Amino acid sequence: MSTDVTAGRPPAAGRLSRLPTLTGMRFVASLMVFVCHAFTYGIFADKDLEGALVDYVAKLGFVGVGFFFILSGFVLAWSARDSDRPLTFWRRRLAKIFPNHLVTWALGLLLMVWLGGYAATVGNTVPSLFLIQAWFPAEDVFFGTNGPSWSLAAELLFYLSFPWLARWVRAIPERRLWLCAGLLFAGTVLVALASQLLPTDPDMPYYPISWYQYWFVYCLPATRLLEFALGIVMARIVMTGRWIPLGLGPALLTLIPGYALTVWLPDAYGIVAPTVLPLALIVAAGAAADTTNRPSLFRNRTAVFLGELSFAFYMVHMLVMWYGPMGRVPGRTWDTLPAIGMIVLDFALTLLAAWLLYRLVEVPAVRRFANARRKSGPPPPAAPAERDHASATAAG
Repeated sequence: MSTDVTAGRPPAAGRLSRLPTLTGMRFVASLMVFVCHAFTYGIFADKDLEGALVDYVAKLGFVGVGFFFILSGFVLAWSARDSDRPLTFWRRRLAKIFPNHLVTWALGLLLMVWLGGYAATVGNTVPSLFLIQAWFPAEDVFFGTNGPSWSLAAELLFYLSFPWLARWVRAIPERRLWLCAGLLFAGTVLVALASQLLPTDPDMPYYPISWYQYWFVYCLPATRLLEFALGIVMARIVMTGRWIPLGLGPALLTLIPGYALTVWLPDAYGIVAPTVLPLALIVAAGAAADTTNRPSLFRNRTAVFLGELSFAFYMVHMLVMWYGPMGRVPGRTWDTLPAIGMIVLDFALTLLAAWLLYRLVEVPAVRRFANARRKSGPPPPAAPAERDHASATAAG
């Protein structure tokens, strides 16, 4: 592998390098998903304002989900251990996501029946329990007891396929890595094109697209696998010293035209594809900033702490919205300032619930289950990159 440092490229990255910038950016991505759901909840009495927020701001949720899927591939490739066997790898990953999922699934089921007044059925409970709900184009199955957990169904596919995807990416000649990244981006455009063959009814609320097209482009784990693979490719680009001299600031600026296209492109074309390349550049530039010790707004202690809470924050935010102060009276609206106050209150409660879930469930579960117990001696410490930055993803 090339380790030359030319044209401002970072050196080839060590597998165990810490990447606090990527951790810090995770909370921003989770916040994007939170904002999306808050603005599409229907609490604003001023429907003109609400329509503008939905059209021009709420689509940040698409960006947050795409970021997490690309980040997942990048971080797993970055922190991969040469000695890993598939079963060892899967154990660590399931220990990361399943404890939080099981707790929020059970809590969602309880609240759905007790406060929501909904009947629990096989369709709206069992698929989401086993994280297979995103494979079904049926809304009651898909949203289950805790709607955001659909993204974990995609992550589960990512984890199962990673040992073979990583091997495939390692076999790509270094000079062709950027070409491979371009082809994966082209694949996301082809997915949007293929979705035009699907039924155009029923419509999605708040978005001019049918439910089937939305599911195929945005929710189906197999189509989101393209972004996960792109993350793996971008990690290898940075690790082999093939990264271009693009700083984190300029990389972030590429998201502006990407998001503009998300807002203005019609139906399925605006959901995923416009921000795929900007997000891939941002993730890689963030890692490069850490390996070369360049300045980063996301590396401070507060940003990293919030980033560590991001998975738990994502897993509880809709439960707080549905069954907390904002959702206690279905259909109720507020004037603009009180509505913003309700969103701020909801955010504060979500952050508190996320901290509790992180401290009481996520951290103990990872310590207990991530590594197989040995008969003698303490378990080996987790690699810093994986311990600090293992992607739990978010999606909205």
